[in-house]
Amino acid sequence: MSEQSSNGRSKNSKQGTQYLAGAIILIVVVLAVGYLAYSSAAFSTVAVGDNVSVFYTGSFTNGTVFNTNVGGAPFNFTVGANQVIPGFDSAVVGMHVGQNKTVTLPPSEAYGPVNQSLIVQAPLSEFKNASVTVGLHVSTPTGLSGVVTAITSNTATIDFNPPLAGRTLIFDIKVAAIRK
Repeated sequence: MSEQSSNGRSKNSKQGTQYLAGAIILIVVVLAVGYLAYSSAAFSTVAVGDNVSVFYTGSFTNGTVFNTNVGGAPFNFTVGANQVIPGFDSAVVGMHVGQNKTVTLPPSEAYGPVNQSLIVQAPLSEFKNASVTVGLHVSTPTGLSGVVTAITSNTATIDFNPPLAGRTLIFDIKVAAIRK
């Protein structure tokens, strides 16, 4: 009888070991597939044509913040569609969700240099009885927007350059989402 029970236990033990080994292999395969699916989704990188959501803080080289959306809604744009300044567009390429990056953009990668031909003198009579002060925002019939930067007794100097033209800009960027 002891021989029979020994063989019975031996067979059961061998089958149990095979089932356990099979279960372990199955668990490892399931975990590996899950990891690969997660890692490819979590670590896909931004490419031209992707729609991305980002949080950013823009500042000048002296540290003054000129714009941020941190604490608010993410900013959405399509990479490579000329919806943002060139340096910001290229800065997000290759980033992944959750990644932070700080970039310094010279004027050529931001709003361009100051264009002197966009700084004009206008006679005060053009303002049709409006009170003209430095800092006044004006627009032309063709849609140009500018700011009065100086006033003399007869003229106002108006700068039609983008407000950040000629400035080196620093952006702290965090990718919140990538939609391929």
